[in-house]
Amino acid sequence: MTTTLAGGRAARRRTMRRIRRRRSPAVPLLLAVWAGAAGVLWLWWRNTPAISGTAAQVLGAGRITGLLAGYLMALVVLQTARVPALERRVGSDRVARRHAMTGRYTLFLVLAHILLTMWGYALRSGRGVGGLVAQTTESVNGLPGLGKAALGTGLLVIVGLLSAGPVRRRIPYDIWYHVHLLTYPAVFLTFWHQIGTGNDFAVEPLARTAWYALYGTVTALVVWYRVLTPLRLNLRHRMRVEAVVEETPGIVSVLIGGRKLHRIGAEAGQFFRWRFLAPGTRFSSHPYSLSAAPRPRTLRITVKAVGDHSARLRELTPGTRVWAEGPYGALTARRRSRGKVLLVAGGVGITPMRALFETLPAASGDLTLLYRATSTRDLALWGELAAIADARGARLMYAVNGPDGARPDISAQTLTRKIPDVDRHDVFLCGPPGFARSVHEALRGAGVPARRIHHESFEM
Repeated sequence: MTTTLAGGRAARRRTMRRIRRRRSPAVPLLLAVWAGAAGVLWLWWRNTPAISGTAAQVLGAGRITGLLAGYLMALVVLQTARVPALERRVGSDRVARRHAMTGRYTLFLVLAHILLTMWGYALRSGRGVGGLVAQTTESVNGLPGLGKAALGTGLLVIVGLLSAGPVRRRIPYDIWYHVHLLTYPAVFLTFWHQIGTGNDFAVEPLARTAWYALYGTVTALVVWYRVLTPLRLNLRHRMRVEAVVEETPGIVSVLIGGRKLHRIGAEAGQFFRWRFLAPGTRFSSHPYSLSAAPRPRTLRITVKAVGDHSARLRELTPGTRVWAEGPYGALTARRRSRGKVLLVAGGVGITPMRALFETLPAASGDLTLLYRATSTRDLALWGELAAIADARGARLMYAVNGPDGARPDISAQTLTRKIPDVDRHDVFLCGPPGFARSVHEALRGAGVPARRIHHESFEM
């Protein structure tokens, strides 16, 4: 059986209709974020009387760190809501990195808030720094809602520790993913502490209303895009596995059938988060890119076995129910700004590049694909790529290790020699982190501006 999916003309027409001048939403989004932070600072300043004495100064610092932590906590959840305006235009990788960074700042501010507030109370009661533990215990047991806040803080600490780079790389993805969900109850518990005991919200009804609006909006976005939108998508399209085919050793393609799948709105270069309702895969959701443009009744992903979940995909049987969320990602034709395009793929990074190779509108000779693999037998989907290149008048090149294992030279000089006008191309890049970094450096050395090198990476 073959997984070849021909007939890319309709997909190219749809892609051409979608190409518009791309406006980055980064500036207005950043302005909105900083405006919110300025509002928090103004609220603190407005409700802060003249500060005199060490205890009052420490408590004031505790209040501002608490307010900023509460504000950033809402942003942390917003960044996980998978809002299309963020996922498709900013890019899922950038949103994920901002989420990780915001989470670190939030945890730091939460811990600083606790330390400063308890220290201030200890100074006020005459206990001094040595009474921090006793003061904290007394406050947790005596103040309303502080026990819930302590539990929420504990959950945040657990999530933060397991999300630290060295730890994250040593634990299975599924464990990290499910532990990460503890962020939601942690935010819920700490929110009521903010409203119930925060002096700024007690004396400022408008501030309390704004805080409810902020958290209410974020909650609504999470429910809409993380629950209701996937539910509607899966009930409408009713996806099932049609076939699983081995492309090369360790790489399989999964064909997924359903109803009117081309109406999902997916574009070449995007990915879905897939959950296959079969033993060993039903409780985990993993991101895999489309390896072909969506067809009315077929989607396809091509996956390399690098973990338990991906290795089990070869065992899927036809008829297995599929639950998908998406589409996500900004590595699409919308990023294109020039007529000539170079696609660079490393390993299984060929999957989104294959879909773009099929659909990106380009004149004969203006589209080039460079495919890096360990050996020729690892060039997955090569037959399809060759057919697309012949049909479109595109250029197809590969770079594999030599007989002695020597790695091919993909340097600025090599790129300039093989593609003399490479500096006048848009470049789409996908592959392992180390490969992507080296190719990015080579492209910059060859004169390609950074703004025309389009790449999504999920390395944390």
